[in-house]
Amino acid sequence: MAHDHAAIAKELLKLSGLEAVQGLIEGRFPPPSITTTLGYRLVEAEEGRAVFVGEPSDRIMNPLGVVHGGWALTLIDSATGVAAHTTLAAGVGYTTVETKVNFVRAISPATGEVRAEGKVVARGRTIITAEAKLTDSRGKLLAHGSSTLMVLRQERSE
Repeated sequence: MAHDHAAIAKELLKLSGLEAVQGLIEGRFPPPSITTTLGYRLVEAEEGRAVFVGEPSDRIMNPLGVVHGGWALTLIDSATGVAAHTTLAAGVGYTTVETKVNFVRAISPATGEVRAEGKVVARGRTIITAEAKLTDSRGKLLAHGSSTLMVLRQERSE
């Protein structure tokens, strides 16, 4: 089913970041297309923290038979970004400036469910930094990373 993403974004921006994220978790808003395309979902959030879980599959493997690193990077970017979003007021958004990831072990469909937990490290007026860890179902570290995020305020008309 196609969604009007611009209309959904407009509705989400009427809420605080935490309220918007909780609305996504509760299903009051459809999940972003990227999460359904790449096979992961937002499952927990509180101020300054967000958790996604995903199932690696054959669809996201590289030619060498392991999950493409971009999938893990996307999970880390999502977890850090949403953790940052939970700290923002209504009408305020964010965008990623930079995300860095360190891969610790290969991920394959046999890895099973992967958990990405993001936490805000520092929150300034215009820049937020956050970090995330990817672990398997036994808690083994798969990757870790950090993001720098820019706070986007609506321009004031004079």
